[in-house]
Amino acid sequence: MQNQPDNLLASRATITATATLGAILGFTLGCGLAIPLAENQLKSYMERVSIQEAASVNEATVLLNAIDHSAYTPCSEAELGFFRELVFSSDYLKDAGRIRRGRIDCSATSGRPSQPVGRFIGAAARTHATAASGTLLPIHDESMKKTGIQRGDAFVLFGSHLPVVQGTLPIHTAFTPDAQAASALSTQSPSPTSADAVTVQGDMLVASHCSLTLSKCVTASLSLGQARAAEPFALYGTAALGAAAGGLFGFTFCFLRRRRLSLDQQLRRALAKDKLHLVYQPIVNLANGKIVGAEALARWTNQYGVSVSPSVFVKTAEQNGFVGSITTAVLRRALKEFDEVFRKFPDFRLNINVAAADLVDPQFLPMLEETVTQAKVSPRSLAIEVTETSAANQQDALESIRELRRMGYSIYIDDFGTGYSNLSYLLYLSVDTIKIDKAFVRAIGTESPSVAILPQIIAMARSLNLSVVVEGIESEKQASYFSNQNIRIYGQGYLYGRPVPANDFFPLLGIAPNPSTIDAVPNAAKAGWRTVRRSVPTAIVS
Repeated sequence: MQNQPDNLLASRATITATATLGAILGFTLGCGLAIPLAENQLKSYMERVSIQEAASVNEATVLLNAIDHSAYTPCSEAELGFFRELVFSSDYLKDAGRIRRGRIDCSATSGRPSQPVGRFIGAAARTHATAASGTLLPIHDESMKKTGIQRGDAFVLFGSHLPVVQGTLPIHTAFTPDAQAASALSTQSPSPTSADAVTVQGDMLVASHCSLTLSKCVTASLSLGQARAAEPFALYGTAALGAAAGGLFGFTFCFLRRRRLSLDQQLRRALAKDKLHLVYQPIVNLANGKIVGAEALARWTNQYGVSVSPSVFVKTAEQNGFVGSITTAVLRRALKEFDEVFRKFPDFRLNINVAAADLVDPQFLPMLEETVTQAKVSPRSLAIEVTETSAANQQDALESIRELRRMGYSIYIDDFGTGYSNLSYLLYLSVDTIKIDKAFVRAIGTESPSVAILPQIIAMARSLNLSVVVEGIESEKQASYFSNQNIRIYGQGYLYGRPVPANDFFPLLGIAPNPSTIDAVPNAAKAGWRTVRRSVPTAIVS
């Protein structure tokens, strides 16, 4: 009888030792997947390079259109000032101007040189008919340090910056002109961009992305040693990996652990369990200080009680193709929580943010119509906020925006001034309101050039009969700057209130909280909240 407990203890010790050994060995094997994981990160980075390239070409097209429609005498001082304004407001372009026989005639940075400067390969060899055909044609200088696009006698030049490397791996990047593409410029038209697969060259993982459109290549590389060092368990011996059972156990453990800890999987589980919650920031009429609406903002506290920034989890959802699930969850939750507000205040307007991917998703508009109909809410009670980039990049997005307007929703351009900023695209967009980005508001009272742009934005909105929402107002000085503008202008920012849950927002409207229809918000998500200042009136105006 004495041996039975001893055997049981021995068995437990053996099982524990075997399981521990198997876990260690398997974890080492599983983390040996560091190389494929590094390849995925390289591929992801190159995809971002490709996306940025597409954005820069789109931006170049917009600027070239603006130059084509310039109302100024070519290369006059007035037109040079126009070029400088375009370049200053762009994200990717460093110069713009006019070109003649492959040399700069005038540009935003060079002005009007006494003699044409800047030899551009690929430009001089083209016939006038080809250059005037409306086709985008790549150009580059003889030093291969500058690349750009020409159309007719107008040109733009790109910067050489690359996307910021994300993640924990020390990926090394380099920008190089595509010499082979450059030599072919005079004999062929630009072809679509191409991205090479990740390859092993010596002890390096290398991925490249080359484009005839811009005549350049981007190379990202990572040593095999660095890829293995990123997983500390990959440094330990491989001799014991022959333990198949332990290896399988460890591999499964490593895989499941990685899957469980990945942000996108946590977010998917949170959406499936309806764990996102909302906060609302008031929007105030600056003419009389009364609340006219609110912006619904998603918040998420993960399974470890950590509040994750919206910029992080929304971007994660966009990159993994399920941002529409967040939009749907926000819309349904907001309509549920503000049901009484919509019934009592028909003129109250709730703003819902919509991602670029939503606008091109064929399921988005039917989902929106079904959800709003079921909630018995009028479309005029909702405003759809879209960013400049999502509004100007794709034809499908433009059609969705116009359809939303036809359905009765108000359309807001969010963070206005941080994207295309040349204003011309607003002429063919069906929008009601622009939201001036808080970066311009912060510049008030400083010598920043951004301050000079504010009067132009407001004048443009007045001429197009658009309303304006000013974001990020934190002081009376900033608020007073926008008073007496003879335009429908509203304010949003900490001066009027931080984002708060619905039950903290309702008292501002004279409505009693209703906990039965609103989920409790995790304490971690409440950090930093404070109620709207008492001087804000609670009446609702149209």
